[in-house]
Amino acid sequence: MPTQRTAVVTGANRGIGLAVARELATRGLTVFLVVRDAEAGLRAARDLSAFGDVHLVPGDLSSPTTTRLAAGRIAHACPKIDVLVHNAGVWPSRLERDDRGIERAFAVNHLAPFLLNHLLEDALGGEVGGRVVQVSAGLYVKGRVDVERTARGDDFHAIRTYATTKLCNLLLLERFARRLERRRVTINAVHPGVIRTNLGDRPGALGVVLRGVKRLWKAPEAGARPVVRLALDPALAGVTGRYFDLDEETPLAPLARDEALAARLWEQAEGLCAPAREAHHAGSDASQRSG
Repeated sequence: MPTQRTAVVTGANRGIGLAVARELATRGLTVFLVVRDAEAGLRAARDLSAFGDVHLVPGDLSSPTTTRLAAGRIAHACPKIDVLVHNAGVWPSRLERDDRGIERAFAVNHLAPFLLNHLLEDALGGEVGGRVVQVSAGLYVKGRVDVERTARGDDFHAIRTYATTKLCNLLLLERFARRLERRRVTINAVHPGVIRTNLGDRPGALGVVLRGVKRLWKAPEAGARPVVRLALDPALAGVTGRYFDLDEETPLAPLARDEALAARLWEQAEGLCAPAREAHHAGSDASQRSG
């Protein structure tokens, strides 16, 4: 008798993450919601329980230290992961750093997926393999990575920093594809479209205008569809290291395929995150093979 398939979705208490979790639960997967705000997570889990088997895993991804704690909770709650969806993301309007001086968007949008991929690697897949889906953004093409300054936010910009951190994440996509291939685990990224969520909300008059504009944007359910497709569609079995704009596979722009920059970002992330010893060395090997 086949075992129950499982999915882990970060940032799953609202927006696209909530819609993805609902759809995965509806399709029969056991879904684990990784949510920083425990109260909001409990509400989401309670609401989604009407659609299937849903569980809350409290987890703060705003620093490597708290991400490591979240990874431990995830692994304990879900020893085998068939689908891992990196949905959590932030678009801060001002510079914020953690206690180690790491800029918040860089930590959540870039370092958290990097560290979770390492620390949950043993749980990913199984006999039939597994899938990792990174929720990205078409705005990555506006990003500008400065390895010496971006991690600390010394080049912080209220709009461009979000694009830059998404670009950082995409620069490591092909490297993770090569790394996870030995476990028959695929990893792909997707721009889900321009979706009506709270991401990037601002206070004051600008916030009022933005909320008005967002009324014209698509609902989170529309953004969830291409994410769920990458997570479950049998036609995509074995497809890895690719970027999708909605349902269409699209070549990454040249700035996201800079191998030298990718190697430097991987090395930097290793230093900032300090993955487990064996994962650290494996990651170094992957960098050397693909550099």
